[in-house]
Amino acid sequence: MRTYLSAALSVVLVVLLAVLVPVAALSAWVDLEIDNTDRYVDAVAPLASDPDVQSTVTDLITDGAMKQIDAGPLQDTVREFLRQAVLSFTTTDAFQDAWNAANRTAHEAVTAALNGNTGEAVTIDLAPVTERVKQNLEENGVPFADRIPVQHTDITLISADRADQLRQTFRLLRTGSIWPAVATLVVAVLAVAVAWLRGGGPGHRRSWPAALSATAVAGLGFALGALVLRAVLAYTRDRVLSELPDSETEGAAAAVYDALTGSLRTTVWAVFAVGLAVALCTGLVRGWVRMRGRERVGRGEVGRPGKLGRPGPE
Repeated sequence: MRTYLSAALSVVLVVLLAVLVPVAALSAWVDLEIDNTDRYVDAVAPLASDPDVQSTVTDLITDGAMKQIDAGPLQDTVREFLRQAVLSFTTTDAFQDAWNAANRTAHEAVTAALNGNTGEAVTIDLAPVTERVKQNLEENGVPFADRIPVQHTDITLISADRADQLRQTFRLLRTGSIWPAVATLVVAVLAVAVAWLRGGGPGHRRSWPAALSATAVAGLGFALGALVLRAVLAYTRDRVLSELPDSETEGAAAAVYDALTGSLRTTVWAVFAVGLAVALCTGLVRGWVRMRGRERVGRGEVGRPGKLGRPGPE
């Protein structure tokens, strides 16, 4: 009966941690990164050198400019010339500054989508980038640069429908903040403490093997929770990208999504590695403790209860 109860408690602990770990990681991510403008901008800043982002920005700005240019039979030639000029600009430090400015403004859209009502998509407005591109091309005497319109041109990250579905979840995660992470650690520590007490407590020969078993189970729970989080990230990414209204911006949106969730993916593998290492190490130590206990029993070295290794009175 005791064995069945221990097995049932172990299963409950693993399942509980497998749920708590993803919730804890997502809550901390929303609170510490998505809600923080500086961390948000730092996360997406490297994307200024991402080929998909550069190509998407170039195409959007070029398309907007060509709507204002009529070059007759040279239309395609002018388009390609202008596109190459804009693409060349995306490799400069000025583009990096413009990209950071655009994303600082975009963070307002993200927080508005999390706090706001229905019908609000999450986008990056390229107007600050377009303005810097136009200024740079005009200074370098690029033909038709003055025709480039500085207007709101967006890269959609999350469609309005998908944002509506995610909004309540984000609100709950934001409310949780770091407390789910604290709760996860408390559950793991309490599980080990309860196992230690059920084993007899201080001085009892079964207390430490029981505590080690609970620690191994907790480690497995953390590792499983990390894998659940990885599956959630992959599923959400596929759903978000599949519902974008403009397939031409999908590459850039995917790059932004991956950049923003980079810390979560790092957390996944860190928690998985630590959890698995804890489970394996404590499992090996518990096996060694049990083996030593059997050897002592075999040599008749077990005395009174609670006095492991000390022979009792004859």
